[in-house]
Amino acid sequence: MRAPRIGRAREVFALLATAVLMFVPAAEVPTPPSPTPEGGPDRVLGEVGPMSPVALGVTHRDFVTTAAGGRVMGDVVDVDLTHPEVRTDLLTPGAVAARAPVAAMANGSGAVAGINGDFFDIGRTNAPAGPAVTRGQPLKAAVPHGRRMGPAVPGAEIDYVFAVGVDRVGRIDRLRLEGQVTGKGGTFPVRALNQYAVPVGGVGVFTPDWGVVDRARTLCGTDVDRDAPCAAEQAEVLVHDGAVAMAGPPVGGRIPDGDVVLTGRDEGAAAVRSLRVGDPVTVAYSLVPASGVQPQFAIGGTPVLVDSRLVAGLDDRARAPRSAVGMSRDGRHIALVTLDGRQSDSVGATLAELATLLREMGLDDAVNLDGGGSSTLVHRAPGAPEVAVVNDPSDPSARLVPNGIGVFAG
Repeated sequence: MRAPRIGRAREVFALLATAVLMFVPAAEVPTPPSPTPEGGPDRVLGEVGPMSPVALGVTHRDFVTTAAGGRVMGDVVDVDLTHPEVRTDLLTPGAVAARAPVAAMANGSGAVAGINGDFFDIGRTNAPAGPAVTRGQPLKAAVPHGRRMGPAVPGAEIDYVFAVGVDRVGRIDRLRLEGQVTGKGGTFPVRALNQYAVPVGGVGVFTPDWGVVDRARTLCGTDVDRDAPCAAEQAEVLVHDGAVAMAGPPVGGRIPDGDVVLTGRDEGAAAVRSLRVGDPVTVAYSLVPASGVQPQFAIGGTPVLVDSRLVAGLDDRARAPRSAVGMSRDGRHIALVTLDGRQSDSVGATLAELATLLREMGLDDAVNLDGGGSSTLVHRAPGAPEVAVVNDPSDPSARLVPNGIGVFAG
């Protein structure tokens, strides 16, 4: 439980409101899930704490709002992407299939602020569900829609991301995997990239970024049932210097730098078996942005606010701790937001309440991130050696998560 908040009633985040006035149209993207008409539950921002500097272009505030269930405590870190020394990127523990506390990932990368990220395959591979890009390079693609984790939102596809492009503009985007493998016997498509679920009948590419988790786990379940049996037909080859170097069943362990592994199930296993040791192989893949703007970084998330309107069908019953990232209309300011829950002084929020509050803050578009015990927001005070957790997570100790959003300055 944190100390009581002190602030001015119904103060609006001036920095975000100012950003909205600086509207610059962003690239067109396919329409995310259909938003509802204006209106909905009357949720208002209550007490807002004073603005605390984190770094040039980065600030923190806490706030209080009242939802139907009671008092909710929240925190927001505002990031000014127009500031030349501010940038954002993915926080990771060093591998896709791995976990670490948000604070540890932020400290290890030198971030001045950070928030937890995507929903993930908890208790199994621990890999995140949606696409991910770091430093402009594709890290992973989305699992099949039926294998997504987290609350369902009507119309939301698993390949939606929050991204900051090479144009330094934040946006909701979609990243589609395109790829192919070409060998002596012909060409077949790549259906997965460092994913915890290779689609039924497909072939997945795994790179050293995957980590050491047994890749056979990614061939279990179906495209709609994570508890279904593992594929009966499985095969794997290691590609080194453009040729097949090893062949056999899927295994774990680290993939050597510069090498890739092709792992197939069902009909995909037959395609992989057609590649013999010594055969020349070309592997090509990319994550194609629907916006046409290459992301500098991207993280999986579910749209809940689009063009200042709530997405249709958002749940208004299940109340929990929440994490979200949103942006001003021009995409030049982004906000990392957490709402505390499952606490005596903070009851959490539904998805509908979260989206309404984000709109009230002056945000135009926003995505929901992993919530519950994963919700964690950190920042490093000026002069401090490490970040500190500024929200009040519901778990008794810091939950380990697979990724997050990092803010860097200087």
